[in-house]
Amino acid sequence: MDIQIIATGSTGNAYRVSDGETAVLLDAGIPFRDLQRALGYRLNEIKGALITHSHKDHSKACADLLFRGVDVYTSAGTAGACGLGGVHLHTVKSLSPFDVGTFRVIPFDVAHDAPEPLGFLLTSDVTDERLLYFTDTFYLKYRFPGVTHLLGECNHDDEGIEEAVRQGYVPAQLAPRLVRSHMSLDTFLNFLRQMDRSRLKQIYLLHMSANNSNEKRFVEEVQKLTGVEVYAP
Repeated sequence: MDIQIIATGSTGNAYRVSDGETAVLLDAGIPFRDLQRALGYRLNEIKGALITHSHKDHSKACADLLFRGVDVYTSAGTAGACGLGGVHLHTVKSLSPFDVGTFRVIPFDVAHDAPEPLGFLLTSDVTDERLLYFTDTFYLKYRFPGVTHLLGECNHDDEGIEEAVRQGYVPAQLAPRLVRSHMSLDTFLNFLRQMDRSRLKQIYLLHMSANNSNEKRFVEEVQKLTGVEVYAP
């Protein structure tokens, strides 16, 4: 599985994933011209864009992708909130599988303050690898067997939020929203403890908060638990 981290964090999120035959985008939350540049101006190689939710740091380039003929897959709630439409828009439902090229995709519902947010589980018919992608959710109620690559949000820890509030980086009234809408390190670790890790090869810690996290410690704790490659792009 080839994974390209184009952008991650509160300023924008976009990831390119390929199994050697099919390339897809996971979210498109940066300006279209920046997305084109990151893809080497080979937008025609993208067979579909899977969009998790309507917040602009995940959906900013959706309308441009649709205008240029890229198939966009997202929930009806996200499409409505973003004002998306057209023949290349495909609305999908949680736990209803669909195919994008050689990928079998299962969308699943997550917990975030947006209309019908989703995560995605992708299985390649070519490599038999399985990629789990989730972001902007404070927990996951599903378990996913046989995952080989995990791209998941690990946004903050309690100590980081408390310190950010003390330092004035985060307003006190905003802190509860962060806890209720983004995944903490403890929740991420608990999810890993409960998941099937027998085929797990790589973990990417996404959407890490600049003020409420400790990248080095997060990577060390996840690596200690799993024993696999861990990246914080």
